Amino acid sequence: MKKIQFRKFIFTSVVSSAMIVGCTHDYDNNIDINSPALRLAESEKLSIPPAIDLPSNEPNGNTRVATFYAEGVQKYKAKLIAGSTPSQYEWIFVAPRADLFNVVNAKVGTHSAGPTWQLLGSTTDSIYGQAFTPAKAAPSSDPGSIDWLQLTPKTGKAPTGLFTNVSYIQRIATNGGKAPLTAPVNATDTIDVPYTAVYRFTKKNP
Repeated sequence: MKKIQFRKFIFTSVVSSAMIVGCTHDYDNNIDINSPALRLAESEKLSIPPAIDLPSNEPNGNTRVATFYAEGVQKYKAKLIAGSTPSQYEWIFVAPRADLFNVVNAKVGTHSAGPTWQLLGSTTDSIYGQAFTPAKAAPSSDPGSIDWLQLTPKTGKAPTGLFTNVSYIQRIATNGGKAPLTAPVNATDTIDVPYTAVYRFTKKNP
């Protein structure tokens, strides 16, 4: 009788373990590894290269104002290479065009030429950026992805709304977006290269 009970116990344990493993496997399959929420969470674990890291600004430091996941394209157009005979062309960057998402996967804004970041449904939540001189950039670990950057608010374009007092804009965790290696063949050629990135907006504490 005791042997039968022991065997029943083993059988029940095995079945229960299989159910747990099955449920865990199903849960893992339901995770969208490309969701903005997951990409934002993963970006918080990244090491920031010194070239684009923020100054410590002691004694009061900095405060992160907002972080958004961007999904869209980097736009390029053909430019004639001066002095080339016969005519040859190269890709030059035009502007980004992307949607911005928050930590609950909601679309909350857009990123476009300027460069500018604008929240949806608002005319007062926006910021324009410009490069430092010299530029603060770090190459992505993926050779096919655009650089990581640190920008500053654009001179003469004060940040508004949520972005008021933002001192630094960082582009990190880039994926894609680089101009093709194959050169354009006509002066009118254009191309949109898909990319994703995470943008951080940080202010210096007074």
